[in-house]
Amino acid sequence: MIGVTVPSFGVEREYVDRARLTESEEALVLKMARNRGIEEVAKIRTYNMFPTPFRGIAVHGPDQIEGREVSHRVLSVSYRKWLEPGAKPGKDDLLMGDFWAGRAKVVKKTILRHGKDEFRIATPRGISVEVCESVLAHLLDGRYRLGPAVEEKMMDGVDWLKPLHFGKWKDLISAGYGHKNKGSGFFDLQIKVVGKELTIEQVFQAIP
Repeated sequence: MIGVTVPSFGVEREYVDRARLTESEEALVLKMARNRGIEEVAKIRTYNMFPTPFRGIAVHGPDQIEGREVSHRVLSVSYRKWLEPGAKPGKDDLLMGDFWAGRAKVVKKTILRHGKDEFRIATPRGISVEVCESVLAHLLDGRYRLGPAVEEKMMDGVDWLKPLHFGKWKDLISAGYGHKNKGSGFFDLQIKVVGKELTIEQVFQAIP
Protein backbone atom coordinates (compact mmCIF):
# COMPACT_ATOMS: atom_id res chain seq x y z
CA MET A 1 0.00 0.00 0.00
CA ILE A 2 1.00 3.61 -0.49
CA GLY A 3 0.53 6.31 2.10
CA VAL A 4 0.46 9.99 1.21
CA THR A 5 1.09 12.31 4.13
CA VAL A 6 -0.14 15.84 4.56
CA PRO A 7 2.53 18.12 3.04
CA SER A 8 4.95 19.53 5.60
CA PHE A 9 7.00 22.58 4.73
CA GLY A 10 5.59 22.28 1.22
CA VAL A 11 6.98 18.75 0.67
CA GLU A 12 4.61 15.91 -0.20
CA ARG A 13 5.58 12.46 1.03
CA GLU A 14 4.48 9.28 -0.70
CA TYR A 15 5.90 6.20 1.00
CA VAL A 16 5.17 2.53 0.41
CA ASP A 17 4.68 0.47 3.56
CA ARG A 18 8.06 -1.27 3.47
CA ALA A 19 10.03 1.88 2.74
CA ARG A 20 9.35 4.68 5.17
CA LEU A 21 12.08 7.18 5.97
CA THR A 22 12.64 8.52 9.48
CA GLU A 23 12.97 12.27 10.02
CA SER A 24 16.76 12.04 10.18
CA GLU A 25 16.94 9.86 7.06
CA GLU A 26 14.63 12.24 5.25
CA ALA A 27 16.76 15.23 6.23
CA LEU A 28 19.82 13.53 4.77
CA VAL A 29 17.99 12.74 1.52
CA LEU A 30 16.86 16.37 1.25
CA LYS A 31 20.44 17.52 1.79
CA MET A 32 21.57 15.24 -1.03
CA ALA A 33 18.90 16.67 -3.32
CA ARG A 34 20.12 20.21 -2.64
CA ASN A 35 23.68 19.11 -3.36
CA ARG A 36 22.48 17.72 -6.68
CA GLY A 37 20.78 20.95 -7.71
CA ILE A 38 17.20 20.44 -6.49
CA GLU A 39 16.98 23.45 -4.20
CA GLU A 40 13.20 23.22 -3.84
CA VAL A 41 11.67 19.78 -3.24
CA ALA A 42 8.04 19.17 -4.15
CA LYS A 43 7.81 15.47 -3.28
CA ILE A 44 9.73 12.57 -1.79
CA ARG A 45 8.51 9.10 -2.63
CA THR A 46 9.65 5.54 -2.12
CA TYR A 47 8.83 2.60 -4.34
CA ASN A 48 9.18 -1.16 -4.63
CA MET A 49 11.51 -2.56 -7.29
CA PHE A 50 9.28 -5.45 -8.30
CA PRO A 51 9.78 -8.34 -8.80
CA THR A 52 12.78 -8.00 -6.44
CA PRO A 53 12.39 -7.25 -2.71
CA PHE A 54 14.48 -4.09 -3.08
CA ARG A 55 13.24 -0.52 -2.69
CA GLY A 56 14.26 2.91 -3.94
CA ILE A 57 13.81 6.62 -3.27
CA ALA A 58 12.98 9.45 -5.66
CA VAL A 59 13.09 13.18 -4.91
CA HIS A 60 11.07 15.43 -7.22
CA GLY A 61 11.54 19.13 -7.84
CA PRO A 62 8.62 21.47 -8.65
CA ASP A 63 6.88 21.36 -12.03
CA GLN A 64 7.86 23.82 -14.73
CA ILE A 65 4.97 24.28 -17.18
CA GLU A 66 5.34 25.68 -20.68
CA GLY A 67 2.31 25.24 -22.90
CA ARG A 68 1.53 21.52 -23.01
CA GLU A 69 4.92 20.47 -21.67
CA VAL A 70 5.56 19.82 -17.99
CA SER A 71 9.05 19.12 -16.72
CA HIS A 72 10.71 18.67 -13.37
CA ARG A 73 13.97 17.33 -12.01
CA VAL A 74 14.15 13.95 -10.28
CA LEU A 75 16.95 12.54 -8.16
CA SER A 76 17.06 8.77 -7.66
CA VAL A 77 18.57 7.88 -4.29
CA SER A 78 19.87 4.45 -3.25
CA TYR A 79 19.73 3.28 0.37
CA ARG A 80 22.14 0.50 1.30
CA LYS A 81 19.68 -1.17 3.70
CA TRP A 82 17.06 -1.47 0.96
CA LEU A 83 19.27 -3.02 -1.70
CA GLU A 84 21.01 -6.32 -2.36
CA PRO A 85 23.99 -7.22 -0.14
CA GLY A 86 27.17 -5.74 -1.52
CA ALA A 87 25.47 -2.88 -3.36
CA LYS A 88 27.73 0.15 -3.54
CA PRO A 89 27.79 3.61 -5.12
CA GLY A 90 29.26 4.34 -8.52
CA LYS A 91 32.50 6.24 -9.04
CA ASP A 92 30.84 9.64 -9.48
CA ASP A 93 27.93 9.15 -7.07
CA LEU A 94 27.37 11.46 -4.12
CA LEU A 95 27.68 9.44 -0.89
CA MET A 96 26.21 10.43 2.48
CA GLY A 97 26.08 7.76 5.15
CA ASP A 98 24.21 4.76 3.73
CA PHE A 99 22.68 6.83 0.92
CA TRP A 100 24.07 7.62 -2.52
CA ALA A 101 22.85 9.24 -5.71
CA GLY A 102 23.98 10.08 -9.23
CA ARG A 103 22.93 13.22 -11.08
CA ALA A 104 19.38 14.57 -11.13
CA LYS A 105 17.51 13.96 -14.38
CA VAL A 106 14.82 15.98 -16.12
CA VAL A 107 11.49 14.19 -16.59
CA LYS A 108 9.11 15.56 -19.20
CA LYS A 109 5.38 14.98 -19.51
CA THR A 110 2.66 16.23 -21.81
CA ILE A 111 -0.70 17.64 -20.72
CA LEU A 112 -3.83 16.16 -22.32
CA ARG A 113 -7.23 17.74 -21.81
CA HIS A 114 -10.73 16.33 -21.77
CA GLY A 115 -13.36 18.89 -20.89
CA LYS A 116 -12.17 20.58 -17.71
CA ASP A 117 -9.92 17.68 -16.73
CA GLU A 118 -6.18 17.51 -17.34
CA PHE A 119 -4.02 14.41 -17.55
CA ARG A 120 -0.24 14.15 -17.64
CA ILE A 121 1.36 11.45 -19.73
CA ALA A 122 4.83 10.57 -20.94
CA THR A 123 5.83 12.46 -24.08
CA PRO A 124 3.83 10.88 -26.97
CA ARG A 125 5.82 8.87 -29.51
CA GLY A 126 4.88 8.92 -33.16
CA ILE A 127 1.50 10.46 -32.48
CA SER A 128 0.17 14.02 -32.14
CA VAL A 129 -1.35 15.51 -29.02
CA GLU A 130 -4.62 15.98 -30.92
CA VAL A 131 -4.86 12.27 -31.75
CA CYS A 132 -3.95 11.39 -28.15
CA GLU A 133 -6.80 13.56 -26.88
CA SER A 134 -9.24 12.03 -29.35
CA VAL A 135 -8.35 8.50 -28.21
CA LEU A 136 -8.45 9.61 -24.57
CA ALA A 137 -11.95 11.03 -25.05
CA HIS A 138 -13.22 7.83 -26.69
CA LEU A 139 -11.87 5.70 -23.84
CA LEU A 140 -13.16 7.98 -21.08
CA ASP A 141 -16.60 8.17 -22.66
CA GLY A 142 -16.77 4.42 -23.31
CA ARG A 143 -16.95 4.90 -27.08
CA TYR A 144 -14.94 1.84 -28.07
CA ARG A 145 -15.35 -1.80 -29.00
CA LEU A 146 -13.44 -4.84 -27.81
CA GLY A 147 -11.78 -7.10 -30.35
CA PRO A 148 -12.25 -10.90 -30.18
CA ALA A 149 -8.91 -11.35 -28.38
CA VAL A 150 -9.90 -9.12 -25.44
CA GLU A 151 -11.71 -10.44 -22.37
CA GLU A 152 -14.25 -7.95 -21.06
CA LYS A 153 -13.54 -8.97 -17.46
CA MET A 154 -9.92 -7.89 -17.84
CA MET A 155 -11.03 -4.35 -18.61
CA ASP A 156 -12.58 -4.02 -15.15
CA GLY A 157 -9.15 -3.32 -13.67
CA VAL A 158 -8.27 -0.46 -16.01
CA ASP A 159 -8.29 2.95 -14.34
CA TRP A 160 -9.40 5.27 -17.14
CA LEU A 161 -8.42 8.29 -15.03
CA LYS A 162 -4.76 7.20 -15.03
CA PRO A 163 -3.43 7.39 -18.59
CA LEU A 164 0.33 6.81 -18.64
CA HIS A 165 1.46 7.02 -22.25
CA PHE A 166 0.35 7.04 -25.89
CA GLY A 167 2.35 6.01 -28.91
CA LYS A 168 1.89 4.64 -32.42
CA TRP A 169 3.46 1.67 -34.18
CA LYS A 170 2.42 0.97 -37.76
CA ASP A 171 -1.41 0.97 -37.76
CA LEU A 172 -1.86 0.47 -34.01
CA ILE A 173 -1.98 2.98 -31.18
CA SER A 174 -0.51 1.89 -27.86
CA ALA A 175 -2.14 3.35 -24.75
CA GLY A 176 -0.82 2.70 -21.25
CA TYR A 177 -3.14 2.89 -18.24
CA GLY A 178 -2.72 2.29 -14.54
CA HIS A 179 -4.53 -0.40 -12.56
CA LYS A 180 -7.38 0.56 -10.24
CA ASN A 181 -5.52 -1.09 -7.37
CA LYS A 182 -2.23 0.61 -6.52
CA GLY A 183 0.77 -1.66 -6.82
CA SER A 184 -1.07 -4.01 -9.19
CA GLY A 185 0.80 -3.02 -12.33
CA PHE A 186 -0.50 -1.40 -15.48
CA PHE A 187 -2.19 -2.16 -18.80
CA ASP A 188 -1.03 -1.66 -22.37
CA LEU A 189 -3.91 -1.37 -24.83
CA GLN A 190 -3.37 -2.01 -28.54
CA ILE A 191 -5.93 0.11 -30.36
CA LYS A 192 -7.00 0.32 -33.98
CA VAL A 193 -8.79 3.41 -35.26
CA VAL A 194 -10.78 3.29 -38.50
CA GLY A 195 -12.63 6.52 -39.21
CA LYS A 196 -14.44 7.33 -35.99
CA GLU A 197 -14.50 3.70 -34.82
CA LEU A 198 -12.07 2.71 -32.08
CA THR A 199 -11.40 -0.96 -31.35
CA ILE A 200 -9.19 -2.34 -28.57
CA GLU A 201 -7.55 -5.27 -30.35
CA GLN A 202 -5.32 -6.56 -27.54
CA VAL A 203 -4.65 -5.88 -23.87
CA PHE A 204 -1.42 -6.72 -22.07
CA GLN A 205 -1.12 -6.49 -18.31
CA ALA A 206 2.16 -6.00 -16.45
CA ILE A 207 1.86 -7.55 -13.01
CA PRO A 208 4.55 -6.85 -10.37
